[in-house]
Amino acid sequence: MRRLVPEGLRIDEYEGTTFVGVVPFRMSGVMLRPMPDLPWISAFPELNVRLYVERDGKPGVWFLSLDAHNPLAVWAARKFFHLPYFRARMACDREGAQVRYASARTDQPRPARFRACYAPRGVPCEARAGTVEHFLTERYCLYARSPSGRLLRTDVHHVPWPLQVAEADIEQNELTSAHGFELNGAPPLLHFARRVDVVVWSPTLLD
Repeated sequence: MRRLVPEGLRIDEYEGTTFVGVVPFRMSGVMLRPMPDLPWISAFPELNVRLYVERDGKPGVWFLSLDAHNPLAVWAARKFFHLPYFRARMACDREGAQVRYASARTDQPRPARFRACYAPRGVPCEARAGTVEHFLTERYCLYARSPSGRLLRTDVHHVPWPLQVAEADIEQNELTSAHGFELNGAPPLLHFARRVDVVVWSPTLLD
């Protein structure tokens, strides 16, 4: 993973292991406040691939890619947050408790595709400190790199994730092959959250 993360960020580990997160979800209520939500802009599917990093004692995430159905959101995130967003054809449909999710990237010669069905099992609960669930979810910033090459940190705020154990049938996952590795071997660690509200601040340059 070291070659995928810029100098100045430490790859974070839990009990000697680092993780790759694949996170499909649906955004809603996305807007620069105090402007109102716009139905055709403020809600759309998104899918990201993340690594877990740390800088100056502050754990956060480093995104390898973010796919979104909304071209305006892709443009804005690239311009203002300097994140590796890509346009994609996406669908996120609920069938009772189950979610059927599909994505195919459209603005690269080789579309990175992802298809899965997943559902929660059990009751929601907060991750306990010291657990791998806490390590993966209790992170309140993201890191990026400016066009000049300097590191940026964007702080976020949300309540602890209301996690549920999940089950999934991952039919296709090509998201990591573009970065030179595959997700093989151990079975995935699966969690589900019905909803969490997030506030995002503007990026700040790091020394």
